[in-house]
Amino acid sequence: MPKVIMYCTAVCPYCVAAERLLVSKGVGEIEKIRIDLDPSQKTTMMEKTGRRTVPQIYIGQTHVGGYDDLAKLDREGGLAPLLAS
Repeated sequence: MPKVIMYCTAVCPYCVAAERLLVSKGVGEIEKIRIDLDPSQKTTMMEKTGRRTVPQIYIGQTHVGGYDDLAKLDREGGLAPLLAS
């Protein structure tokens, strides 16, 4: 399973929902980068993704996007193959 990285904050319901979805799909470990604890990481996240909101999720080298993007990918059948790669 590829490495899963999630830029997040402590008080983000979308981050919690994204984590629940990923865990339900068998992801055992999510590397969380807390932008509320390290503001320099928010700048890094924005430079990498072009987005300002959390969560921002990477599966391997693929930027999935936020929770809505992750849920859509799952509904369309694209999440399982990405996790299996």
